[in-house]
Amino acid sequence: MKLKMLSDKQKKIFTWWKNKEPCEFDGIICDGAVRSGKTTCMSYSFVVWSMLSFNHSNFAICGKTISSVKRNFLEPLIAFSREIGFNVEQKASKNYIEISSAKYRNRYYIFGGKDEGSAAIIQGMTLSGVLFDETALMPRSFVEQAVARCSVPGSKLWFNCNPESSSHWFKREWIDKCKEKRLYHLHFTLDDNPALSKKIKDRYKRLYSGAFYERFILGKWCDVTGLIYPMFKEKLHVARLLPESFERYIVSCDYGTVNPSSFGLWGLSNGIWYRISEYYYDSKKEGMQRTDEEHYAALERLCGDRKIEKIICDPSAASFITCIRRHGKFAVTPAKNDVLSGIRRVGDMLSSGKIKISSACTDCIREFSLYRWDDSAAADRPLKENDHAMDDLRYFVSDIYKGDDCFFVMSLER
Repeated sequence: MKLKMLSDKQKKIFTWWKNKEPCEFDGIICDGAVRSGKTTCMSYSFVVWSMLSFNHSNFAICGKTISSVKRNFLEPLIAFSREIGFNVEQKASKNYIEISSAKYRNRYYIFGGKDEGSAAIIQGMTLSGVLFDETALMPRSFVEQAVARCSVPGSKLWFNCNPESSSHWFKREWIDKCKEKRLYHLHFTLDDNPALSKKIKDRYKRLYSGAFYERFILGKWCDVTGLIYPMFKEKLHVARLLPESFERYIVSCDYGTVNPSSFGLWGLSNGIWYRISEYYYDSKKEGMQRTDEEHYAALERLCGDRKIEKIICDPSAASFITCIRRHGKFAVTPAKNDVLSGIRRVGDMLSSGKIKISSACTDCIREFSLYRWDDSAAADRPLKENDHAMDDLRYFVSDIYKGDDCFFVMSLER
């Protein structure tokens, strides 16, 4: 990272806590577009502030999971700390690091706030500061419990996040009330990151549409409505003719007994994944439920004599996963089932032209035109209808998606 190439807004992250003595703010919120540089600048400023302000103190760095904090946040933070002359000791098994200089030493604990039960892990601590990476993805109980731990005089709160819905608790209770909470608020767009070239910014703009474009590119807190995949166009994404050969084959499965079962056969050709064919069985429509063995027989017919790399299966379908393993013909792996992240990944793949659907996959194509957001829900959530091929599609994309590797460059672009 080149600190000399900073926008005015990025520079403010490094100076907000030292402009006045005492500082008029108890914390900072940085929200807005992806890749606008807010996270990296915040992490570096957090280290500088804490090492200049405290000695033998404890701090917390929080993300959705401990592994995501270590991967996306901690590695560049450690590299920066060493670059400016601090010593860093990692205690990976105990999930903390210690940063020291000739006179000062502080400890930074790593926490994951993935669910409501996470609040208990931070109870009882006394902190001089806490930094939240992707605050909007954490439960309110965890964030507020961590905030309550900051009881040391001079302690400060550091929040960063990309926007979610306009009714999200963090928007209503923290951003909208930042003045009364004495928080410094900085809102970022892609143009606030001088490290991004016009070509890269144009790429990001192509990858998103609808509400996700407004959130991740324009940095707006807005609600999702209507179709979940408005970027899907039959003219662009439906293949009338398939390639003659494929390099790899994978099958994705959404399993149902009362609800429909949907299996998709995928083939990779010249960097594009094609949904070659599908199995879709609706017991309500057919008037008869099928057993695990009957669904497995359909799976074998779908695969034919192709060499299948793996079956990606609905993680809740324990009995069907057991059935596949018992036959010993296919490797099977439970799917990743983070719905919103999966939907975003599918949108990325559609926008970049990395997946196409054979015209023979009529149920998948039909569901694209019906799969909608639940307007009555307080949080982003799809309607639980017309979603079975959409679920197996999401399982597939979440497993093979390499978006971070293909599109995202570390440094200030984060």
